[in-house]
Amino acid sequence: MRCPFCSHENSQVKDSRPAEDGAAIRRRRQCEDCGARFTTFERVQLRDLTIVKAGNRRESFDRVKLERSIAIACRKRPVAPERIDRLVSSIQRQVETSGESEIPSSEIGEMVMAGLKALDPVAYIRFASVYKDFREARDFEEFAGAVSEAGGEPD
Repeated sequence: MRCPFCSHENSQVKDSRPAEDGAAIRRRRQCEDCGARFTTFERVQLRDLTIVKAGNRRESFDRVKLERSIAIACRKRPVAPERIDRLVSSIQRQVETSGESEIPSSEIGEMVMAGLKALDPVAYIRFASVYKDFREARDFEEFAGAVSEAGGEPD
């Protein structure tokens, strides 16, 4: 494993342990050249997945991108990083086990919406404002009002 600090080719594993409820292995490594320590994760990848974006653009599934968008929605909210990680792992498992090699980005967006709805209402509304492309403050107000009145997602 290449060192992210000095780009040296070799590093030594100092500690390994299961992560993400056994779906990954977390390894603490130390660079043999500069001595810096860093963490890596090993995950099983069942198949190469392609995300079909708007306008039929295609890109590879990127777990880090998914995790980052959920973390942004949860920023400054009382949501533990482990819960975000579990949500990302759950969505990734659903996508990988769907049997499809191409999946529309809208399906992933709906999975994220459902997960955030159960996780945190403010994060859910934040994500929805970007995902549903709110144009005006009124759109935001209507969505938030419908969520608080119904205790769930608006129609």
